[in-house]
Amino acid sequence: MDSNYKSYNHIASAARIKEYLTDTKQNFEEVDSLPDRDKLTFSNGYYANCSAIFVDIRDSSKLPNHYKRPRLARIYRAYLSELVAIFNGDTNTREINIAGDATWAVINTPYKADIDGVFFLAAQANSMAKVLNYEMRKASYDVPIKIGIGMSWGRALMVKAGHNGSGINDVVYMGDVVNQAAKLANYGNSNWNVPALVTSSVFYSNLNDHNKGLLSYDSMRQCYTGDVVSMAMEDWYKENCN
Repeated sequence: MDSNYKSYNHIASAARIKEYLTDTKQNFEEVDSLPDRDKLTFSNGYYANCSAIFVDIRDSSKLPNHYKRPRLARIYRAYLSELVAIFNGDTNTREINIAGDATWAVINTPYKADIDGVFFLAAQANSMAKVLNYEMRKASYDVPIKIGIGMSWGRALMVKAGHNGSGINDVVYMGDVVNQAAKLANYGNSNWNVPALVTSSVFYSNLNDHNKGLLSYDSMRQCYTGDVVSMAMEDWYKENCN
């Protein structure tokens, strides 16, 4: 959110706080799927089941030890650009956010087939990281990146938040679904025996049988993991990146 300066008034602030906390006219509606953000106001909100996917770079704090800022910026731009492109390629995507070296999206998944679509996004992200590391090697970036990919399914409250009347606002998703995806992503690729893709048990239970077969149960974390790629991207990689 970009700023647009307006002097802060603590008296008006106290009145706004009281209004938000005591206003009984606010309406939070149960819906089957997440609506478009233009339906949100500062006095409504929507509850719906949805999926979240979170992608994070492993050991990103160590990358500045290997690359100076211009080169590091190039890596991040390439990585973030293509993650956003992948997430934006699903018509059910409702929100895409970048937080440092992590990118996450909220996906509208009212049907089971939509959850398989989120799984496909994860496979594409995993394949994209292979292509990125190949291009990095060609350009003499000697230290590759590793990513963790977390997926979850659950209920979220979608609300508009910000300063009413300022034009500065954003959509906030409240609930465990995004936090859980972030925690699962943090586990992905965290050790030699942990694959990149990690899903919650509930997310896994909604996948089709083929996709379930690509994952293994992790009893320690009570989740499912796998090193899954996009077959089309993998075929292209074998033809062009060796």
